[in-house]
Amino acid sequence: MVHDKITSPEIGDLLKQLEGSPYLSEEDTFEAANVREIKHFYDKTTKIPKSLVEELARVTSMAHGVWVEARKKSDFSLFLPHLKKIIKLKHDQAEAVGYEKDPYDALLDDFEPGATIDGVSEVFTKFRQELVDLVAAIVDSGKCPDTSILRKDYPVDRQESFAKEAAKAIGYDFDKGRLDVTAHPFCTGIGPGDVRITARYNPKYFGDAFFGILHEAGHGIYEQGLDPKRYGTPGGDSVSLGIHESQSRMWENLVGRSKSFWKYFFPRAQKIYPEVLEKVKLDDFYLAINEVKPSFIRVKADEVTYNLHILLRFEIEQAFFKGDLKPEEIPGVWNEKFKSYFHITPPNDAQGCLQDVHWSAGYIGYFPTYSLGNLYASQFFNKAKEDLGDLDSQFAKGEFSNLKNWLQENIHMRGQRYRAEKLAEVVTGKPLSHRPLMDYLKTKYGELYGV
Repeated sequence: MVHDKITSPEIGDLLKQLEGSPYLSEEDTFEAANVREIKHFYDKTTKIPKSLVEELARVTSMAHGVWVEARKKSDFSLFLPHLKKIIKLKHDQAEAVGYEKDPYDALLDDFEPGATIDGVSEVFTKFRQELVDLVAAIVDSGKCPDTSILRKDYPVDRQESFAKEAAKAIGYDFDKGRLDVTAHPFCTGIGPGDVRITARYNPKYFGDAFFGILHEAGHGIYEQGLDPKRYGTPGGDSVSLGIHESQSRMWENLVGRSKSFWKYFFPRAQKIYPEVLEKVKLDDFYLAINEVKPSFIRVKADEVTYNLHILLRFEIEQAFFKGDLKPEEIPGVWNEKFKSYFHITPPNDAQGCLQDVHWSAGYIGYFPTYSLGNLYASQFFNKAKEDLGDLDSQFAKGEFSNLKNWLQENIHMRGQRYRAEKLAEVVTGKPLSHRPLMDYLKTKYGELYGV
């Protein structure tokens, strides 16, 4: 039904009427962007046969339940037949939509419009080896943070009130949004003035809820920062998954795991959790929340190793989609790459290639957006520091509004006026690069771990 509505011939007729319109005479106006993005989506969607849409919906619905069972039993062979069907259908989708060079581009475009495998690979390839070397140096440093201070009694009611205080401080507007409990945290924008974020709480671990809420609040601040006058059009919508992720990761990591953030919030945390934190030093707490430790599960990975999880998936995804890797070979190749990057080997499929839901949902081309988000976040943050001065001194005093307002003006209010890569150039004056993120990680963790 949705497919029928969004491929209505009436939309095509209206788009034709706009061809040659004076509204489109300048490329980067909101009017031109609205037509560009609506036409792009319409053209892609109308090329996909209704029968393929239905078959993808049917196969992925069935595959999800099988994936759950396969993960529970740690048995990739159960999921394998369904994955093969999904890969075939996604190839059919790519061929129907069309592409200039690589069929993977047609799928990547669903999540990161305009991005190509060549452009993404160029940035990721430069990033990967430096990151592998940094992780190895940190592991070899022998320095082990005392994370036991994070794994004590943290009552849920106090976790919620403290995290809400922090989310409000960085700019999440609770008059236009909510925070609720869920099994898996997420953010959703219902419409102007109504943004929902959710969290899950672990009474025996501080980090899950607090940093999860900062992350979702970052998404929420983006949604709340969109121009309500342009709601319902591309000009009032977020740019891409990568840009959305840049906002959440910025607030979670670049701000929320910074020393300056905790210079302000740690005394407050000590008052809220005196039984646990009263005698803990800020430096020890700061090191604990920034522990770097290779682990098997992506969603629990630290700030440094997280991107290696994404690069590994991106490489495997490309290989099986191109036919260079047979689907049945995925577990073995996964474990080989994991050993090469992390120096540990997953003990089973559940902690290896079966841990993510994305492939069962047909989301091939989604994974790169996570690392793109981290890359964009660092590049935007560097520019914000240039424009706003000493952000660390501002954070240490609990002042976050300058950064929030800068993001709203430069990113949120622009909607989809620019595609992601062009937005980065417009805002920072430079094309997307791995350098800002890599330099940030080397500086921060070099100081923490003496490497």
